[in-house]
Amino acid sequence: MKNVCVITGGGSGMGLATAKLMGKDNTILIAGRSQKKLEAALTELRAEGVEAEAFACDVAIRESVDRLAARAKELGPVTAVVHSAGLSPHMGEPRVIMEGNALGTVNVNEALSAVMAKGSCIVDVSSMAGHMMPGLILPTKDYKLSRTDKELFLHRMMARVNLFPKSKQAGVAYGISKNFVIWYAKTDAVQRGPEGIRVLSVSPGSFETPMAELEKEATAGYTEQSPLGRIGRVEEIANLLAFCVSDKAGYLTGVDILCDGGCMAVGANPLKDKWKEVTRGLRGSTSPKPTAEAGRAA
Repeated sequence: MKNVCVITGGGSGMGLATAKLMGKDNTILIAGRSQKKLEAALTELRAEGVEAEAFACDVAIRESVDRLAARAKELGPVTAVVHSAGLSPHMGEPRVIMEGNALGTVNVNEALSAVMAKGSCIVDVSSMAGHMMPGLILPTKDYKLSRTDKELFLHRMMARVNLFPKSKQAGVAYGISKNFVIWYAKTDAVQRGPEGIRVLSVSPGSFETPMAELEKEATAGYTEQSPLGRIGRVEEIANLLAFCVSDKAGYLTGVDILCDGGCMAVGANPLKDKWKEVTRGLRGSTSPKPTAEAGRAA
């Protein structure tokens, strides 16, 4: 019986590319919301000789993720999870983005870790955007609520998002949710370590994926500022993800790996002017106390 690798967002982009690599030695269980996309991905995988199965799952819904975990356990020892499912600013309303990216990560890590073997690994895919957010915007003191009161956690996150103009809220929700993923993976590594489970996050920059295509206008100028002068190939991020969950990276946990072609290293930030505009007039109005009050009001 082969080990099982679960890949959320496995119907396309980096998730599918990672499934092709991991499928050389593992049984692959790809998950996603679109049955049509999953079926097309399954055809590709099987054509390459990959032993794979597809499972319709909405990571924002805990019961859906619990069913995914149960199916994964039935297939064999679950030793790897690549959680690449997520929503970009153009893929949903602010609350839907927060639920999918932030609560989705909590759901995946909690449900899948319960069926994973010792010596296994979870990699949560964040984003370069999680590193770009000004500290003024981030409600980091409320992140810990994700472990004790998910409803209140969501209220607090959305209370911060709702401080901004409606036209900016999707972008703010995305940035906060991806910054949260980085925090959550690091703290989850501490929680899962005694269970023999490694947890880390990977923050991709701009890669050749369907999601990046949707956001190309918002990130225009990124390629020109990157030291490499190009966006990433999907196989490049897939190789990194596959390595992180493999035994070769057995001592790697509790970190975030920024894979952005050097954009952040040179201080390039195509969203800089946008955040200046968004935060104008906000200084002094987002202390922890107002955030908490806004959360209760929500």
